[in-house]
Amino acid sequence: MATYELVTSSPEQTGEFAGRLAELLQENDVLTLEGDLGAGKTTFTKGLAKGLGIKRNVNSPTFTIIKEYQGRLPLYHMDVYRLDDSFEDLGFDEYFNGGGVTVVEWAHLIKEQLPDERLAISILRKSDQERTILLEPAGNRYEMLCKEIFE
Repeated sequence: MATYELVTSSPEQTGEFAGRLAELLQENDVLTLEGDLGAGKTTFTKGLAKGLGIKRNVNSPTFTIIKEYQGRLPLYHMDVYRLDDSFEDLGFDEYFNGGGVTVVEWAHLIKEQLPDERLAISILRKSDQERTILLEPAGNRYEMLCKEIFE
């Protein structure tokens, strides 16, 4: 599995990259987001939402677990950081196959529930402004997506 890497030098660049990625997304695409607190996961998701044509303000669903937004495709934004062992009742598959784009923050916590094919995105803080964004595609769809965005 190939890894694709991009360094951004501002939150705006991180959002712009996510917006370009959003233009290529299709129904039932699943993206996982990993990164320390404050790394830029929500900034990335805001850029993704903008690229999907979502007008509402996007913020982290930390206390609600899942937020839904309507745009060119629905965006299902999940933050599973605070889940305990009851996550099996949340119906993740309904979102993963719900005709929209699903973004899962802290996805490693529900690894067993994730689809085999997905785009894993890690955001690493290099400095106050700089971020390294790593994309690891799992499956042909996501490999082609990465090749297209990095051409």
